[in-house]
Amino acid sequence: MSSVKQEVSELSIPVPWGEIRGKAWGPEHGHPVLCLHGWADNCGSFNTLIPFLPKECRYVAVDMPGHGLSSHRPPGVFYSFPEYAADVRRVTESLSWTKFSIMGHSMGGNIAVMFSALYPDMVDGIIVLDVFGFVPTDPKEIPRIMRQGMDEMLKYEKKAEEKKRVYTYEKAVERLLAANPTLSERSVQMLLERGLTRVEGGFVFSRDLRVNFKNIERITLEQSLEMQSMIQAPVLLILADKGFGPASRESSQKLTSKLLQVYQERNDTVVSVPGSHHVHLDNPEVVAPFICDFLQTKVLSQQVKA
Repeated sequence: MSSVKQEVSELSIPVPWGEIRGKAWGPEHGHPVLCLHGWADNCGSFNTLIPFLPKECRYVAVDMPGHGLSSHRPPGVFYSFPEYAADVRRVTESLSWTKFSIMGHSMGGNIAVMFSALYPDMVDGIIVLDVFGFVPTDPKEIPRIMRQGMDEMLKYEKKAEEKKRVYTYEKAVERLLAANPTLSERSVQMLLERGLTRVEGGFVFSRDLRVNFKNIERITLEQSLEMQSMIQAPVLLILADKGFGPASRESSQKLTSKLLQVYQERNDTVVSVPGSHHVHLDNPEVVAPFICDFLQTKVLSQQVKA
């Protein structure tokens, strides 16, 4: 399977607090596919994968708010999945997309699935990379997690005048690798293109520090299953054998196995591939055949019939 060099354009979408930035590949009137990156990443996460995918699609990958080149949320505002789902609506409205496919990695996969449950009539295909689509939380844990997230935010606000740490480029590479030891050198460079801002004396990470805090808006397994039942579009779930799934704790595996069971009962496509959490970026040729097949058979062919 070979990749094809494509024209890439930069885009900016105005939002009430600034802009959401991103990149677009493919013909302007091609079938729309929105690509959502994982936590603390940016839209560079899809640089290596998109050239392998069907050429008749229009791919738009965005930097989620607080990530990459996009504006940070206003002071005092938390980062959480419902807010990100609303951002998807803002982006697609700005692009005048009424029906589109959605592909998400990790956090982006969870946003993609939540959005598809809330706006099922807008989505015709969902591709989820190394995550289960929801993060069900034990109800007994929710109060502790909410309080932790609030305490982290309040502590941050008290010392918000602190300057971000400045790195040399080499030290920034080391820092990113320390957090993601399985990333290839090429992948690190892809993510740092939009993940760093040049300042006097070196670079700072461009993401908002608040994205590190505990997400205070949690949902239970029961709520997750209810939302999962609202999804109308076919789903392709690609799990990496050394990725997020196998690493999850036994307690969360019990919860996610229920979600997995529902995908299987719905006749969705669940595949396991060799690789780590960022396999789509490190080794795109491993996941691309599954995505191409899914887009061709479950999405593009349906349009011909319609």
